[in-house]
Amino acid sequence: QVQLVESGGGLVQAGGSLRLSCVASGTIFGISTMGWYRQAPGKERDLVAVVRRDGSSAYADSVKGRFTISRDNAKNTVYLQMNSLKPEDTAVYYCMLRSTSGGNYWGQGTQVTVSS
Repeated sequence: QVQLVESGGGLVQAGGSLRLSCVASGTIFGISTMGWYRQAPGKERDLVAVVRRDGSSAYADSVKGRFTISRDNAKNTVYLQMNSLKPEDTAVYYCMLRSTSGGNYWGQGTQVTVSS
């Protein structure tokens, strides 16, 4: 069983910054990809950013140049540095882990609210 615990969400004014963290624990045989998704009220859950085992990353167009994803393999932790936040970034942010065996795991989500 794999557990993902997110932290770092909160309320921030437009233009501000937040840093999300997600720590994976439990029986983890191998981690392939870690990433962040978000879901705004009434909308589907969308990819924000992912970072692969080799360190390569991918971002949604809407966050390129503002958000940076990173991971610490030794700590089974993924981070999301969010700068220049906009009201449209308001959502519940979910951490995702894909194991080398192909299983996908999700955190419980952390609320990010950006006020205008």
